[in-house]
Amino acid sequence: MKQVIEMPEVIQCEAKQCAYNTASTCHARAITVGNMQQHLCDTMIAVKKHTQRKEAAGVGACRSANCVHNEDLECQADGINITLSGGRAFCGTFAAK
Repeated sequence: MKQVIEMPEVIQCEAKQCAYNTASTCHARAITVGNMQQHLCDTMIAVKKHTQRKEAAGVGACRSANCVHNEDLECQADGINITLSGGRAFCGTFAAK
């Protein structure tokens, strides 16, 4: 069974080495962001082969409870950007409460 739910879209992703990134756009079905200490994109998989999926990713879950966009462990931002720092992918839309 497939469910259709509204999620914030991943608007842009700088993690070009991620399997889900094609042309700076994430194509995972949904990503998971963070934990209580950091707002990493936990879905990032650094491999050379990229997915062939065409649809843009949404934010399925957010574990960064200290973000202003987090409500009941789900992102309420209109959309997010993934940034890259030190080889790690972060939610660039993160804003501390």
